[in-house]
Amino acid sequence: MSKYEALFEDEENIFGGTPESKYHDIANQANDEIVKDEFDKIVQKFAIMEAMLKKHYDEDELDRMIASYGFENMSEVENMKKGLYIEFTGNIVMRLDS
Repeated sequence: MSKYEALFEDEENIFGGTPESKYHDIANQANDEIVKDEFDKIVQKFAIMEAMLKKHYDEDELDRMIASYGFENMSEVENMKKGLYIEFTGNIVMRLDS
């Protein structure tokens, strides 16, 4: 059981919407600087992972591998996305008091 699996049992009632919709609700209400900073952290992490993978694969091959993996593991990827939206939402919420 993944650490967020229990939250997905009744997706529409978790936070009054999906993890993605709740992220956008909170991001639209939060301080712009907090949201920009958290988004920059996401992009930085993505850039680091992509740079690491490009040491082993060229860009076209990497894009094909990502598309293929996403297609073959759609359910796993969707659950991972939900978990990431919850994590990103939590990161913004935790900074609202600061």
